[in-house]
Amino acid sequence: MANKEMTVVKNLDVKRYMGRWYEIGSFPSFFQPRDGENTRATYTLNDDGVTVHVLNETWSKGKRDYIEGVAYKADPGSDEAKLKVKFYLPPFLPIIPVVGDYWVLFVDDDYQVALIGEPRRKYLWILCRKTHLDDEIYNQLVQRAMEEGYDVGKLQKTPQSDPPPEGEDQSHKGIWWFKSLFGK
Repeated sequence: MANKEMTVVKNLDVKRYMGRWYEIGSFPSFFQPRDGENTRATYTLNDDGVTVHVLNETWSKGKRDYIEGVAYKADPGSDEAKLKVKFYLPPFLPIIPVVGDYWVLFVDDDYQVALIGEPRRKYLWILCRKTHLDDEIYNQLVQRAMEEGYDVGKLQKTPQSDPPPEGEDQSHKGIWWFKSLFGK
């Protein structure tokens, strides 16, 4: 099952995909705060119309942690939504780029929910435009991930506040996202 080629979204409408997505569930990892809440990603199309600015945020013990990067198509000639995401490590000294895979495995017709994975099946994200996702839809996405060879037993729900927190000034960039995308 895990050797099967994953089904990846074709002809992703990048403009519609832009904006804020809330993490509803993900595979936990040692580098992301175990008590991370209100985790979200905000995507903005850059002026070149090709690359995407990525802002990932999470809150841990009341403090905002964030990291920024850039996403781009792994193969500009392909119609598949296989992206690369590049961050710089450490974030305050942008010299060492770290690149990870970001594969859009599913997005609904209204671009309200998405399932994100990567080729090694070590990481998985369920994203939604709202802070809460209907259980039935959540379970359908979990089923989809299982069909793509993911061990969905590792999936954990991410606590989200309603309304979500504002972006805060007293924040610090963390390394939690580097490692989460790259399995370092």
